[in-house]
Amino acid sequence: MQIALITPAKKTAKTGNRASAIRWARMLRAQGHHVQVNQNFDPARYAGSLDLMVALHAYRSAASIARYRQRYPRGPMIVVLGGTDFNSYLHTHPDKTVRSMAFANALMGLHDLVAELLPRRMCNKLTIIRQSATTLAQPRVPRKRTFDICVVGQLRKEKDPLRAAFAARMLPTASKLRIIHLGGTTNRTWEDSARKEMARNPRYVWRDEVPGWQVKRELLRARAMVISSNQEGGANIVGEAVVAGVPVIASDITGNRGLLGNDYPGYYAVGDTQALAELLMRVENDPQFLRTLADHCAKLAPSFSPEREARSWAKLINSVVRRN
Repeated sequence: MQIALITPAKKTAKTGNRASAIRWARMLRAQGHHVQVNQNFDPARYAGSLDLMVALHAYRSAASIARYRQRYPRGPMIVVLGGTDFNSYLHTHPDKTVRSMAFANALMGLHDLVAELLPRRMCNKLTIIRQSATTLAQPRVPRKRTFDICVVGQLRKEKDPLRAAFAARMLPTASKLRIIHLGGTTNRTWEDSARKEMARNPRYVWRDEVPGWQVKRELLRARAMVISSNQEGGANIVGEAVVAGVPVIASDITGNRGLLGNDYPGYYAVGDTQALAELLMRVENDPQFLRTLADHCAKLAPSFSPEREARSWAKLINSVVRRN
């Protein structure tokens, strides 16, 4: 099929949205589809017939969604919901966000609890497909001289990116724990904050934006990972860590619970620096607790398999196209 894949992220962006769009395009092409990835929907780009549009973000892609529906009144369309759609824009810009959802033939969410956050009338359109991750090519060999905890994510408000650094300040002098943070920013204020934190906090190392292979290398060497976000739509890095065998320490938000489960023992209250510091001390000093987190992650790993994601996409596309 001819598929238009729309993402609001620019071609040069290093964000998860762009990375997800490129990865999905690659997967769909492997299934035999012809996929164009663009920031906006322009009917002139498609010389022949267009069989399907997949749009990331109900709110941020609202103009493209409306333009497609105007051009193809009965055309199949899947809208992939971003975290800001149901965590923010449904409350701040409900008309535009809900209109995009109404235009869609199917909605796709990235974690198991998305339905709890949507208007009830939209839930019958919803399919959950977790973003997958591949296993590491090498066995994990964590560093021995330091007890490294990685943080992977952009420096922006939604990620609460310095929370782990603040918690690390509270650790006792004898601790060998370090926070290794991989992730860039387009905001000079956040960059200055990260550099100032490094200058005052010897337990914090910010490495800025790095390519994917360096993220994988850090997962090989880290003892655990912190995801400290105050909102998420289903962060791909959680699956990356789980599949790599890296125990996860997570903020207690719906987006993390929807991936790790309600019974996961590694949560702390959002923004609670003291609680996070206590968890960091526990993973460093209690090997049994660290193994417990690792065992939970091992049980979750099959749910992030590429084969499962590809089958789910194929089933969803076939369902949407058949209905139209």
